[in-house]
Amino acid sequence: MRQFVSSRRRLFGLAVVALAAALVSATSWAHHGWGSYDSNTVLTLDGVVTALNPDNPHGELSLKTADKTWIVTLSPPSRMANRGKPIVDIKLGDRVVAVGYPSRSKPDEMRAERITHNGVTVELR
Repeated sequence: MRQFVSSRRRLFGLAVVALAAALVSATSWAHHGWGSYDSNTVLTLDGVVTALNPDNPHGELSLKTADKTWIVTLSPPSRMANRGKPIVDIKLGDRVVAVGYPSRSKPDEMRAERITHNGVTVELR
């Protein structure tokens, strides 16, 4: 009987480890690396916010410029709040200036290093 209980505990322990590994793997898969952005090319986009996603791991906004609509990847919402610009302060229709790097693979995406909104400039990295 003792061996049976020990085997069940071991099996349970393995199941917990496997579940934890799967969760870590899924989180890593969802998070993209910064290497996919061209840090040798600096963009300055001035536009109007047409969509906003304040969720983790990184906030995003859609910024309609004179040329096209960009997806702007921001820093985590907690970092933005700590630096004086909570993402929830940004509203649809607000003007934002974003300075950052274009995506190497998505022609309408950029990673913002800083944004200016309502006269406040915030460093995001």
